[in-house]
Amino acid sequence: MSDEVAKAVEECARAAKAAAPSLATASDEAIDAALTAMAGRLLDARESVLEANRADVARAEQEGMSAGLLDRLTITEERLTGMAEQLRLLAGSPHPERAIPVKALPDGLRLVERRRPVGVIGANYEARPNVTVDVASQLVKSRNGGVLRTGSAALGSAQRLLEVVIAPALSDAGIDPAVVQLVPRVERGAAAALVRFPDLVPLVILRGSGESTRALALEAAQHGVRTLAHADGGGVLYVDEAADADKVRDLVFNSLDRLGVCNRLNLLLIHSAVHDQLWPVISEALAARKVTPSLPPHEHAIGYEWALDSDHEATVTVAQVSGVAEAVSIANEQTSGLAAGIATENAETATAFLDGYTGTGVFWNAPTRLLDGFKLLAVPETGINLDRVPGPRGPVTYTDLYVRQYAVLPDGR
Repeated sequence: MSDEVAKAVEECARAAKAAAPSLATASDEAIDAALTAMAGRLLDARESVLEANRADVARAEQEGMSAGLLDRLTITEERLTGMAEQLRLLAGSPHPERAIPVKALPDGLRLVERRRPVGVIGANYEARPNVTVDVASQLVKSRNGGVLRTGSAALGSAQRLLEVVIAPALSDAGIDPAVVQLVPRVERGAAAALVRFPDLVPLVILRGSGESTRALALEAAQHGVRTLAHADGGGVLYVDEAADADKVRDLVFNSLDRLGVCNRLNLLLIHSAVHDQLWPVISEALAARKVTPSLPPHEHAIGYEWALDSDHEATVTVAQVSGVAEAVSIANEQTSGLAAGIATENAETATAFLDGYTGTGVFWNAPTRLLDGFKLLAVPETGINLDRVPGPRGPVTYTDLYVRQYAVLPDGR
């Protein structure tokens, strides 16, 4: 990492920290007005945003980006409208209680739990321009400043979104627009720099491929920066011997509508007793999505994440299992722990699967594609956290981005 790159990131962090008080002290009405203004400006600047995105996509195509990654990079008319709708929904979502009474104390005192903004939160994410709006809006709603760093392929789109949507909307609401910063550098070293300033950016949200995200999390730990990491993905579906064939077909088909996303179907486990019976239905659904099954003997780890393989992303790993216990064991021990589902009409078997799987999201006769902040909670997410320790897990939203403070006050005050 060059000194120039590190300096650019530090300047963004200092600017966000200096502006953060204007957001931390803003009223609920000002926060929601800013989000509503973002939605309006996004629609008004539709052509400007799409123009910048088309330039990013054209450049990525020339550089040989895979179809799945190009899909993630592209803002369509429909997706832009959806981004605006999500901003309006977020503006109408309730604000968390900022002070929660806990108990009365001796000597005429009382204990209150206060929820305070972190201050400035960093975010490093892949080349998905919609994530710029998702993360920025979540930070604004939670009253945290932000330093955003996106992949180089999406930087043009992200800069346009900041310039014509996010910054002016904050100004409209009387909030310092410098509170949301976008790192202007394309070098990969900018991501490493973002996790090296604990006094400026104490928490960084990490999204991206597993190896790069884990490396950044390790770098952050060495510098005293906490992370919320979304490193790995890949949905699992176990087809039980009591599964309904029509539901299985729909689950497979609906789980593969987009191949470049983390919660798509990645591993299909089929009970050996019904494999031959159901395989025609399953193979038909895969063919309809132009997805190739990877069949035994596998030359890769069974939980290999195809969404990250630009040459073979249109692939699903298929394996036979002896029953629910083996399916749960594989899902727990050989996959990322993002999400797993079961297709069955047997409630007892479904309960065994739900109780046995330890990952972030578990589904019964429902696609793992539902593991998404907007789909589950009706608000955008900053990412999906897979940690197996106390703290925000699953889709992380504005309600999770605070620090707890205990206040002891005179009773009645």
